[in-house]
Amino acid sequence: MATITQLKINSQASFGGVAYGNATSLSFKLTTTSAGKWTDSDTPGSAVGVSDKLRLGILPAGMRLEESLCIVSDAFTATATAKIGFEYVDGVDSTAVPQDDDYFHAALAYNAVGRTAANNTAVAPLVLPKDAYLTLVNQTAALDAVGVIDILIRGVLTGAP
Repeated sequence: MATITQLKINSQASFGGVAYGNATSLSFKLTTTSAGKWTDSDTPGSAVGVSDKLRLGILPAGMRLEESLCIVSDAFTATATAKIGFEYVDGVDSTAVPQDDDYFHAALAYNAVGRTAANNTAVAPLVLPKDAYLTLVNQTAALDAVGVIDILIRGVLTGAP
């Protein structure tokens, strides 16, 4: 299992830009080539394989995670599914708010175009105690097709704890 990281992951804009309040929607994108290679990763020569974990961006400390929306505008490999969740940037889990690789989706089918809201109903909104990567774990099939997915994470920026 490889871990693949978004290029320039530490320089992403994170301010929600709303005039009043601190509600935000952060956008993350995954695009692959016809050979299944992530076009914007630190290992662009390798196709995304089964069980590969992709770090799509950083969710800031203090963000209350409330919702996600996955928009597949170009379908990935047939039978492809993914888990979407988070893990802490520092690599150390939290007992109060454990990292969760399927917080938003346990088996998102991204082999067809469409929009899918978070469907992991067993979890409640939470506030991240520290910066976390938004992760996508590719599950059932190695990617070998052009694919595009935008993942919108909605929440409230409550400030760093």
